[in-house]
Amino acid sequence: MAPDAAVPFAVVTMAALVSAVTDLWKFKVYNVLTVPVLVSGLIYHAIVGGTSEFSDSLTGALFGFGILIAPYIMGGMGAGDVKLMAAVGAWLGFPLTYQVFIASSIAAGIYALVLILMSRKLLETWVGFQIMWHRVTVFGRYLGADDRVETEVVRDDRRRRIIPFAAMIAVGLIATLVWLHEVQTP
Repeated sequence: MAPDAAVPFAVVTMAALVSAVTDLWKFKVYNVLTVPVLVSGLIYHAIVGGTSEFSDSLTGALFGFGILIAPYIMGGMGAGDVKLMAAVGAWLGFPLTYQVFIASSIAAGIYALVLILMSRKLLETWVGFQIMWHRVTVFGRYLGADDRVETEVVRDDRRRRIIPFAAMIAVGLIATLVWLHEVQTP
């Protein structure tokens, strides 16, 4: 890891870990954390790296926001997850944010598989997947979902039904950092 990358990695790691704790605990990622991290990432790169780094920071933030906005609109995740990924993008730029997103998605998939196997609700999950797929195919006609994640977090069985994606972002970020360290270490 380059010395100039230490600050962005430290800021994003701390923000992701705090968000993971609040998401696991209360199923909430707070604006008081995500918005300042997002804005400070853009400002940091504008001051430290000039136009080039600011452009990469802005591209990363837009990618982080853009990749998760459709699942949010369809009711599959909270807005805090979207803002957290945008904040990650503001600090890490596009290429690394893409890698964090892929690692986070893999972690979320594994987590979902464990939840499905532990709850023994394969048929219910399959029906839910078919409903989600139908929403995706008619996305242009029906932009939002009636059963948003906000209604799911108040259920008694929420821990068996909801994937705390901020925690998955933290896992994906740490996996990406470990991978980068391994690749750069001779």
